[in-house]
Amino acid sequence: MVEKNIEGELAVLLEEGRRFFPPKSFSEKANIKDENIYEEAKNDREGFWAKFANELHWFKKWDRVLEWDPPHAKWFVGGKINVSYNCVDRHIQTGVRNKAAIIWEGEQGDQRTLTYWDLYREVNKFANVLKSLGVEKGDRIAIYMPMIPELPIAMLACARVGAVHTVVFGGFSAESLRDRINDAQAKVLIAADGGYRRGGIIPLKHDADYAIKETPSIKHVVIVERGRFPLRIKEGRDHWWHRLMQEAKPYCEPEPMDAEDMLYTLYTSGTTGKPKGIIHTTGGYLTGVYATTKLVFDLKDDDVYWCTADIGWVTGHSYVVYGPLALGATVVMYEGAPDWPDRDRFWQIVEKYGVTIFYTAPTAIRAFMKWGIEWLKKHNLSSLRLLGTVGEPINPEAWMWYHKYVGQEKCPVVDTWWQTETGMILITPLPGITPLKPGSATKPFPGVDADVLNEKGESVKIGGGYLAITSPWPAMLRGIYGDPERYIEQYWSKWNKGIYFTADGAKRDEEGYFWLLGRVDDVMSVAGHRISTMEVESALVDHPGVAESAVVGIPHEIKGQVIVAFVTIKDNHSPGKEMEDELKEHVVKKIGSIARPERIIFSADLPKTRSGKIMRRLLRDIAEGKVLGDTTTLADPGIVEKLKEKYTEE
Repeated sequence: MVEKNIEGELAVLLEEGRRFFPPKSFSEKANIKDENIYEEAKNDREGFWAKFANELHWFKKWDRVLEWDPPHAKWFVGGKINVSYNCVDRHIQTGVRNKAAIIWEGEQGDQRTLTYWDLYREVNKFANVLKSLGVEKGDRIAIYMPMIPELPIAMLACARVGAVHTVVFGGFSAESLRDRINDAQAKVLIAADGGYRRGGIIPLKHDADYAIKETPSIKHVVIVERGRFPLRIKEGRDHWWHRLMQEAKPYCEPEPMDAEDMLYTLYTSGTTGKPKGIIHTTGGYLTGVYATTKLVFDLKDDDVYWCTADIGWVTGHSYVVYGPLALGATVVMYEGAPDWPDRDRFWQIVEKYGVTIFYTAPTAIRAFMKWGIEWLKKHNLSSLRLLGTVGEPINPEAWMWYHKYVGQEKCPVVDTWWQTETGMILITPLPGITPLKPGSATKPFPGVDADVLNEKGESVKIGGGYLAITSPWPAMLRGIYGDPERYIEQYWSKWNKGIYFTADGAKRDEEGYFWLLGRVDDVMSVAGHRISTMEVESALVDHPGVAESAVVGIPHEIKGQVIVAFVTIKDNHSPGKEMEDELKEHVVKKIGSIARPERIIFSADLPKTRSGKIMRRLLRDIAEGKVLGDTTTLADPGIVEKLKEKYTEE
């Protein structure tokens, strides 16, 4: 149930009158130079997407572009394709063969560059490793690694043999890994011995050992040696990557996959607290990320492209691995944090490798702002020609700072909106033609139909409401793994089964530009990562001293949102700093460090309706220091004042 009044939230959106037009020098060379593409896509949407699909390699062409039985879509019906072939094989047959595919830098400064030929060789060999472990088409493979080249190699090898990968973010806890493996029923886990983050070691294999104590489906664990970290090896189950690769044959025939065969599942937070495995298939997904990478980032053969996202998130899947590699791009990958060993690490990398396209999150941009421009001034950033932002709405002042100091007022900024579920960018400028407004993601990508709807499902031409997608798009989710009813209920039941409910609020202005307002459900966006309130509440209540908890997300200048938890503890425990620290660490253990509450407020009770429902709206008001709303439906209205006083005291 959505508790926010979406129309009422629009008052917080500042009016923005500034306009930025693409530099003439950029527009003249852009992949898209005029507005005709929108009309072309509108007049023949299926033909528009088929044009991009035709630029890919197919073993067998499709019979129909789209089969739409709301809410179920099939794209490129009858077509046979392999994603791995499209990302490596077809490039080694051309002059791209010796081009850098991945330029990788570890947090400690170690470097590797893989050409497309290197990538082809490694992917083929690891595909044969998977086959030697008994992996067959349709098997699920879990991947738990830091940002090292073996991660995309493993993904592409899975795609080559037709296995379905599920990448688990390396910052997640052992319990989170366990739950995702069990839901996917993964047969093999590919992990690293560890990784580096801010100079510290992330003990991935150590955590994986705890996870797989309770994952009966796992038959084999393949370990990448990242840093010679101490670990335990279980004979017969655990295998070193490098040893298996020494014995692997150099070529693996790519499996012709049906366009609708699963490529991967990716787990994202849901309001029920149980992570949900979003299903993405093969032909439509690859077409969508290929087209958007080409047009949104205006990608050229000589670009050095850097998307700073971790591959454990969908941005990394679509815009570090599959989209750019399908286009034969040179992709920068960095293992560590932006402030290690100093706050200019990102700018050092941009200068060192001559990065031309830079795609990052508003969370990072706000951190850069806070650190100050002196870190940028140490480096030559003149190679940059295009900037992008992803993960959450960007406030106008952060947009302006990014444009002025990082882009030096010469780089278009593509502010993109999309989701794990959408698979590809849906709302975005096209950098050669779209006038930019700071804070607006501008307009739907050609061939995408988006609208702003009110509660009744009526279109709001100017003003605010719910962002909705009103027709199918190629990279759209095909379901929730093992839970088809939840797929329909969560995404397609708010209005009718042909309209996708994004659960985001949006405003549309007089020129048809979209302004995103963030989540309207109980999923928080912390540093661009979606975290369910229910997941954090469940983790807190799992502690033996906690009787009840309620969690809200409140605005934060760097992270977008931070988590504030209201907790009622049991009589045999005492509130205080020690208990607060203990609970924060408990949440980290259960979910991961990204879910650590910023603040925990202890209370004898929580505000509830007479039916027993916790009123998070009031808790959000308390946490944000706002004037409190109507409390007449509360069982005990006095509890709100007590909570407010408690929050102010602390």
